[in-house]
Amino acid sequence: MADEEQIIETVDEAGNVIKFELYDIVEVDEKEYALLIPAEAQPGEEDELVLMRLTKDGDDYLFETIEDDAEFDKVAAYVESLDEEAEEE
Repeated sequence: MADEEQIIETVDEAGNVIKFELYDIVEVDEKEYALLIPAEAQPGEEDELVLMRLTKDGDDYLFETIEDDAEFDKVAAYVESLDEEAEEE
């Protein structure tokens, strides 16, 4: 992934704008998922990784919440396996 920071803005259920830094994009079962880190993390707090499904709308990407628990668990397990592989190297 490029070294330049990519900031993504999403809107939560309450209408608040939340900014995330795009950390990486992974593919699971031929679908793409974004790994996001809150852009405005508080000092001393551990970064929380957020998973969102990516869909393409013309030339734009849409970031969608993963509503299905089984789908979320599958993607989370894949991301954890990547972390374990990186630690072993």
